[in-house]
Amino acid sequence: MHSPTSSYSRKPGMVPPPPGEESQTVVLPPGWQSYLSPQGRRYYVNTTTNETTWERPSSSPGIPASPGPHRSSLPPTVNGYHASGTPAHPPETAHMSLRKSTGDSQNLGSSSPSKKQSKENTITINCVTFPHPDTMPEQQLLKPTEWSYCDYFWADKKDPQGNGTVAGFELLLQKQLKGKQMQKEMSEFIRERIKIEEDYAKNLAKLSQNSLAAQEEGSLGEAWAQVKKSLADEAEVHLKFSAKLHSEVEKPLMNFRENFKKDMKKCDHHIADLRKQLASRYAAVEKARKALTERQRDLEMKTQQLEIKLSNKTEEDIKKARRKSTQAGDDLMRCVDLYNQAQSKWFEEMVTTTLELERLEVERVEMIRQHLCQYTQLRHETDMFNQSTVEPVDQLLRKVDPAKDRELWVREHKTGNIRPVDMEI
Repeated sequence: MHSPTSSYSRKPGMVPPPPGEESQTVVLPPGWQSYLSPQGRRYYVNTTTNETTWERPSSSPGIPASPGPHRSSLPPTVNGYHASGTPAHPPETAHMSLRKSTGDSQNLGSSSPSKKQSKENTITINCVTFPHPDTMPEQQLLKPTEWSYCDYFWADKKDPQGNGTVAGFELLLQKQLKGKQMQKEMSEFIRERIKIEEDYAKNLAKLSQNSLAAQEEGSLGEAWAQVKKSLADEAEVHLKFSAKLHSEVEKPLMNFRENFKKDMKKCDHHIADLRKQLASRYAAVEKARKALTERQRDLEMKTQQLEIKLSNKTEEDIKKARRKSTQAGDDLMRCVDLYNQAQSKWFEEMVTTTLELERLEVERVEMIRQHLCQYTQLRHETDMFNQSTVEPVDQLLRKVDPAKDRELWVREHKTGNIRPVDMEI
């Protein structure tokens, strides 16, 4: 089978005739096989020439063994086989279309034709064939319960910006490219954070060299000097933090999948080319279907002429029209086969590529999560280092003793401890 969207996968097989049928007692000519359609109608297939007919073939060429009772139709085919599993070789007077139910046939001996309408089993949307929702059983998801890309993006979606449609695969590509853009913007955000850290560190270092209150003395002076030194230490901590942010967060985000956009374009072109090929094959099927309809109409017209006036010329025209109808049917089956092959290739590539996009998305999200965790870890470490630069200040502030400071200052700067007394006469 070629088409993955079809629910039919049985190989062709001959249906044995019911008891009492003439085919059990009369031997068919060499190379001919007898089959039953799902409606119970018998038809015959030449396994050598692929010729098909409702009429029993005889040993004498051109002379049917038994006339057809009335006009009938074979069931619609799916991927080259009838729904019953019998070969999809329609009789030369009644080649059937793959999906449409208009391929009714008329036996040459019929005087009052009647048509049967076969229910459609498939529906084609934008050149892609899907099971008909009214006749096909529900399909099993490829990856049940996982909400996988490969299960939910087969159809096209109406473009909200216009009257056209957007392929499901295109939506996945847009998500991937948007994710890449978000990753780039996160990297730019971290770069701004780094710049703030660098400017902050530079300003802290500059402030630590400020001479304001440099003449403060005593234990308070020591504490004040430690405050200024802690600014220099804190500046060094923030410089290291900004350097680690650049090497461990910003740079990995920027470098992750540098060729991602280019790879996505290659992937997009590949799937788009397969879709174009599928559309081309579908156009060929429709053209062959139209040609078959015209050949059948021509054969029917010549058959009616035969009923009105029997002549050798009319019989020759009928034989020629029959051959053309058979050829048109063979052309249609060939076009359908090529279409199914193209759809199968597109299907396989869609599954493979969407699963790869799914893997890349998981990889991207996990990578960003890990580097954001690294950011928070570095931030915690920075806070810890900043705390360590402040601890000496806290210790000195606890030791500030105004009385002791006064004693030390007095000892160093005293001018005398003898107090004045009253003057005596």
